[in-house]
Amino acid sequence: MADYSINKGIGKTVEFKGLKAQYLFLFAGGLLLVFILFVVMYMAGAGEVVCIGFGISSASLLVWLTFRLNARYGEHGLMKLSAGRYRPRYLLNRSRRKFRQIDRNISQKNQLNRTT
Repeated sequence: MADYSINKGIGKTVEFKGLKAQYLFLFAGGLLLVFILFVVMYMAGAGEVVCIGFGISSASLLVWLTFRLNARYGEHGLMKLSAGRYRPRYLLNRSRRKFRQIDRNISQKNQLNRTT
């Protein structure tokens, strides 16, 4: 009977060199964009030194920024960050205002009960 190893990576997120989940796609897409811009600049007639300098500096910035975001926000951090922007602030503030009014009314009733 043959022995088969069990794949222990089932259910885990994709990871490459420490980059997890959406950061991996952000990194790959960014490098592809840098390469396309490099080719367009070269075909447009920009100097070789300018194209190579742009490619190296923008790719380095992309690598640094991607790994920094990965370390700072974690696996699901960017999704949480973008979801926080769509929070309905008006409803949140309005509900807090009502809570403050209820709290104020309760504290006023407590003060009246203490004095009588």
